[in-house]
Amino acid sequence: MVAELILVRHGQSLANVAFAEADAGDLLEVEISARDAEVPLTPAGEEQAAALGRWLAELPEERRPQVVITSPYLRARETWRIAAETSGLDLPEPTTDDRLVDRLMGELELLTRAAVAARYPGEAKRRAEAGEYEYAPPGGESFAGIRVRLRSFLDDLHRDHGGKRVVIVAHDAVVLMMRAVVEDLEWDQVLAVEAESGSVRNASISRFDGSTGRLTLDRYNVIDHLPPG
Repeated sequence: MVAELILVRHGQSLANVAFAEADAGDLLEVEISARDAEVPLTPAGEEQAAALGRWLAELPEERRPQVVITSPYLRARETWRIAAETSGLDLPEPTTDDRLVDRLMGELELLTRAAVAARYPGEAKRRAEAGEYEYAPPGGESFAGIRVRLRSFLDDLHRDHGGKRVVIVAHDAVVLMMRAVVEDLEWDQVLAVEAESGSVRNASISRFDGSTGRLTLDRYNVIDHLPPG
């Protein structure tokens, strides 16, 4: 069992902003040319990452991370790079793990809601029939699939880094479904978590304490370390 597990969502990305604007305006296109794995942070996201670094700098030495693993996606790697540089601490070199990638959307990757409705008119029905937990976009994965890969990741994490303080930098779907894995939540309980706490916020911190021999939730989706606004 790891001694501590901290989950961090990446800072605000260009896609976060572009898709919010596109969906609000019912637009078919967004001005993003990169693949999802290569979408960068916005300046606001970079500042959020720096704020994370200042939070790390304030941790007592016995609370500083000993293991850091990030999603291989650019926005996650950059969030940790900026945070680590800002902290001024001698922190461990991060590694990446493909099991920490964002939800794979397949043919729907980087498509707006309006574009999905226009180009894949049968998807809404297929999604409704499958249910949100089991629905997988064409060529993509379901939340059930994310749970499987995170269960494997967590098993390996405990085996390889038992007794260590671990930081994971990844995506909203990873943070949410990692909580489902750790706490063995049913899908209706996962939805209840979202209803109570809202969507996982950019650069938020979620922490599990493993000092008792099992991971116990200490905080979830917290952004007290971020500047106002």
